[in-house]
Amino acid sequence: METIREHHAWIIDSTLRDGEQAPGVVFTLEEKMNIACMLSDLGVNEIEAGIPAMGKQERAEIVQMVSSQLDCRLTAWCRAVRSDIALAARSGTEGVHISFPVSDILLSVLGKTESWVMRSVEELIPFGKRYFDFVSVGALDATRANIKFLNRFSRHAADYGAHRLRLADTNGIAMPSDIRRLVSSVKKSVPGLLIDFHGHNDMGMAAANAITAFESGAEALSVTINGLGERAGNAALEQVAVALNQISPDMCDIKINQLMSACSYVAEASNRSIPVDKPVTGADIFCHESGIHCAGLIDNPMAFQPFLPENIGRTGASFVLGRHSGSKIIRHLLAEKGFVVTREQAVVLRNYIRDFAINHKMVFTPKSLEAVFKSLQEQEEDPSCR
Repeated sequence: METIREHHAWIIDSTLRDGEQAPGVVFTLEEKMNIACMLSDLGVNEIEAGIPAMGKQERAEIVQMVSSQLDCRLTAWCRAVRSDIALAARSGTEGVHISFPVSDILLSVLGKTESWVMRSVEELIPFGKRYFDFVSVGALDATRANIKFLNRFSRHAADYGAHRLRLADTNGIAMPSDIRRLVSSVKKSVPGLLIDFHGHNDMGMAAANAITAFESGAEALSVTINGLGERAGNAALEQVAVALNQISPDMCDIKINQLMSACSYVAEASNRSIPVDKPVTGADIFCHESGIHCAGLIDNPMAFQPFLPENIGRTGASFVLGRHSGSKIIRHLLAEKGFVVTREQAVVLRNYIRDFAINHKMVFTPKSLEAVFKSLQEQEEDPSCR
């Protein structure tokens, strides 16, 4: 059982389960083991290790993870099927997650009814508790469920011994205001039941919804590295962890200064590169061109950045020169190289850089700037160039 601390988020990582469900993503055993170790070292509290019903190889990989004795809980994911749970019992994980459809549309698609869900809860939770120390129950498509049925389902799950309930925004349709109402309603209906929020990112709301769920009373948050997952993916571990850290450094156990290495590894293993403007981990998110921004950052590194790059294991801000650059950053960058630049020279350089950027749609690096400045000096010293 997890030790729940007030105002502290229990982080569940599903990279090895929901993340691998992204089209074309397949992790080797070695990659799975490396990712699991990285997650444990990061401070993740719980790892969804996989789906035992996928087959013998999947079960063997989960067993291998269990044998490595990671410093976190391992959980197997199951459908609301007795045989799935029986297969999961052979994997040796401490916990099991049993997912139940709760929206009208999924019940219809799967040929099930609300009565079937309630009967299955009565059968499967006690069955799971025979083999697992921890039983999590999932409300699949909770954000499209009838709230009265969802609350009745939640109470029923608690009555039959579920340790935690997962509210899943399976299709990524919810807004933070929806999540606030949903979590608050379930917490009021079943005050003693732990709540986990699992959000997808189809509307770009997953991380915001996760933080809102936590602020609304959810104790656990389900995430994946790089937001890897089906369609637009899941709430990204790195975004949720940094956002929690911004609220307070002790909001979760994630060591944010180790995030970059884990995110880079998963990007390579999944063959999905990190976009340059991706929050937290994108290559360019601490790279600045705008004259106003660069001038402000010279005086104070927090002027136009939400947090210091060093906080997450990255190097400091970098500057490039382009259409929007000003004279101050030009003089600053050249001064760092030991050059004294007059205001007039800076204006000439600024105009040259702007024209170049417009014509070529490219930026200047500090190294390129140095070369252009030296050329300008030579022209000024040589009368024949005037």
